Amino acid sequence: MTDLILQSTLTCPHCGHQATETMPTDACWFFYDCAGCGELLRPKPGDCCVFCSYGSVPCPPI
Repeated sequence: MTDLILQSTLTCPHCGHQATETMPTDACWFFYDCAGCGELLRPKPGDCCVFCSYGSVPCPPI
């Protein structure tokens, strides 16, 4: 059995700002406001959430 990693570092593709966030296990984050530049991040096409698109760790399975 593997342990779930719930911490992921999001990296903004616009300004490079990084922030470590705790991923929810029961929902997806579709939007994330970058604290560096204020850009609203959305998942890339084909990804389920911002963690899968911009995170150091993809989201846990729902």
